[in-house]
Amino acid sequence: MTQARTRLADYDTAQTYTATVVASERITADTADAEVRELVLDVDRPDFPYKLGQSIGVLAPGQAAFGQEHHFRLYSVADLPELGPAGRPRIKICVRRCSYIDHHSGEEYPGIASNYLCDLRPDDTLQLAGPYGLAFEPPPENAANIILIGTGTGIAPFRAFVKHLYAECREKVGRLWLFYGARSGLELLYMNDHRNDFTQYYDEATFEAFTALSPRPNWADPIGWDQAIAERGEELWNLLADIRTYVYVAGLEPMRDELDKIFSTLAGHPDRWQRRKAELMAGGRWVELLY
Repeated sequence: MTQARTRLADYDTAQTYTATVVASERITADTADAEVRELVLDVDRPDFPYKLGQSIGVLAPGQAAFGQEHHFRLYSVADLPELGPAGRPRIKICVRRCSYIDHHSGEEYPGIASNYLCDLRPDDTLQLAGPYGLAFEPPPENAANIILIGTGTGIAPFRAFVKHLYAECREKVGRLWLFYGARSGLELLYMNDHRNDFTQYYDEATFEAFTALSPRPNWADPIGWDQAIAERGEELWNLLADIRTYVYVAGLEPMRDELDKIFSTLAGHPDRWQRRKAELMAGGRWVELLY
């Protein structure tokens, strides 16, 4: 596998292709602070080589005043590719409408790519590049333990991965634990009253899902990973010692430090956790998709 890139400027966008919006659906409740939309896209590239866990690049219109031809951002594919009625590859991406605060002026500005995508409607077209990133490959052995840890739109690649595991390689799954973090229950994607795509797995003896929410979402408290993980601490630590256990992490980059802190507590000492994590990484059993 190739090294993961960490800077958007390092991604090759020389080859682009057109996609057409088939549908755009809000998947968070109207009362939720966060607006997250699922976009269904038909890709004008018959040989679209997407693999589980990869991302596509979106080239939103740039800011001409700054000499910017396009504004490039990455989005994970949220489902298994399929063919649309016209025979073109069809994919889904999950987009959260974002804004940012200018550190100098204190003013709030809309995020360029996210607002561009959330405003698109059926029959609109956009430019894509990629796919990029390391694939989420099912474990090589059967009856493996699979631990998925994601936040926010990081649930998107897991939605596709879990679907693939139970549809195509059920024999690979020993136990499958999904830990999903969000500020509040209203921001749990694909696991809320409006859309719960994981319902179909709750009857599976191998599948368990756990949520980690912020104790005070209106105060912007961090996601409560400590409680969600600590409640299953001993069993989770034993799973991490099993050579058949694979861990997949998806979400924002700050997750890495947050999880290191929680797992260090679980291990009893940071050095003990770093040794265990190094063993997992060396064996290809710790996979990150962070952005």
